[in-house]
Amino acid sequence: MGKRKRESALARKEAKKTLYIAKLNDNPTSPRKTRLMADAVRGLDVEKALGILQYSRRESAPKLRKLLLSAIANWQVKNAGKRLEDSNLYVKEIFVDGGRQLKRLRTAPQGRGYRIKKRSNHVTLVLGSRVEERAAVSELQTIDAEK
Repeated sequence: MGKRKRESALARKEAKKTLYIAKLNDNPTSPRKTRLMADAVRGLDVEKALGILQYSRRESAPKLRKLLLSAIANWQVKNAGKRLEDSNLYVKEIFVDGGRQLKRLRTAPQGRGYRIKKRSNHVTLVLGSRVEERAAVSELQTIDAEK
């Protein structure tokens, strides 16, 4: 591997150390229905998002809550020794992509069959820490001030 490629790979690896991601693949709910709940929690603090997902009656809410708890657990693994309350975590990104579609036939009048698409989706959730972002912004401002 060349020097430039190795340096960019190391930079990507360092950037991933501060990302706290959880993924849910092949969720058997239509992406449109899941996006409604994803939009409801995007940008919120983790505690508030957990409350919204716990008391929502939508089908995808318990699955997204479990996914959020998984992302929090990933944060705890990467930040052993830090307190969850001090980090001020929030839902930085959440997006829902379409998954595979199962095609089924439903019987129809006059010997025909209508095609039914049973949709699924993939959900990706990224947590961010407001404390770490403030520190990074202030660090960049001091560097700019020195120049």
